[in-house]
Amino acid sequence: MKLQQPVWLDPEGNVVACVEKIKVMNENLEELAQMAQDAFEDAILMGCDERQVRAFLVAMMQSLDNPYQG
Repeated sequence: MKLQQPVWLDPEGNVVACVEKIKVMNENLEELAQMAQDAFEDAILMGCDERQVRAFLVAMMQSLDNPYQG
């Protein structure tokens, strides 16, 4: 899976320009994508319904909490 990485923006809509921050963000997302792909493939091999697994992965991402939201 290779998605085009977006231009990362801060909450005010300004571009995040720090090269190191962008590098860390992209590395984290690559790791997450690989873990999700592995879990997805395992689920399919175990006989789970592909649509259900995809829906759960989407719901899981949508349910993430922002611990920094004030």
